[in-house]
Amino acid sequence: MTAVPTIRVLLVDDQELIRTALGMVMADIEDVEVVGEAATGKDAVRLAGELAPDVVVMDIRMPGMDGIEATRRITETQTGVRVVVLTTFDDDAYVYGALRAGAAGFLVKDMALDDIIGAVRVVAAGDALIAPSVTRRLIQDFASRPEPAFKRRELKSITDREREVLTLVGSGLSNAEIAAELCISVATAKTYLTRLFTKLDARDRVQLVIMAYEAGLVSP
Repeated sequence: MTAVPTIRVLLVDDQELIRTALGMVMADIEDVEVVGEAATGKDAVRLAGELAPDVVVMDIRMPGMDGIEATRRITETQTGVRVVVLTTFDDDAYVYGALRAGAAGFLVKDMALDDIIGAVRVVAAGDALIAPSVTRRLIQDFASRPEPAFKRRELKSITDREREVLTLVGSGLSNAEIAAELCISVATAKTYLTRLFTKLDARDRVQLVIMAYEAGLVSP
């Protein structure tokens, strides 16, 4: 019988109750293992280096180093470690900074625990959370901010078809929806995405969405 690959998770939140609740749920999940907990951003960076987790579930507001800076340091120094931001969203403007810092997804603290587990699996598999209920609103607001524009010259390396795919990714479409829109197979859609990741040096799908907005392919 083939063993189920285990997703190693580091929980980061200054609220012990949240860490405990998540830890208790994950303890009963066959393919998830909590390898460590941290209450500060500084400890999160240290433990990410020591424990090499697959996924870090990261709070934003913490004493000392916040989740944004911790996310930036982890994604810049720990290859293969994915960070999911844990936020209240409605009152947490810092989430935009976390996106720029390299977060692979966003969770809302009042989500069902099963949904959080599912999100961890998605991120561990190398994808990102692009949920219309959260990410479209997030990216649209993000794109309308007066931040430095994405270097358009870097888009010159992509083909017209890849530009079409990037536009649809920026609109929040899934691989299946992109395939249907362009009358291609899902496998072909995935191939185009892989090429975009390589050509644009994008970490994940979230960053492709940002690039699509900043390049003017999609308007808020």
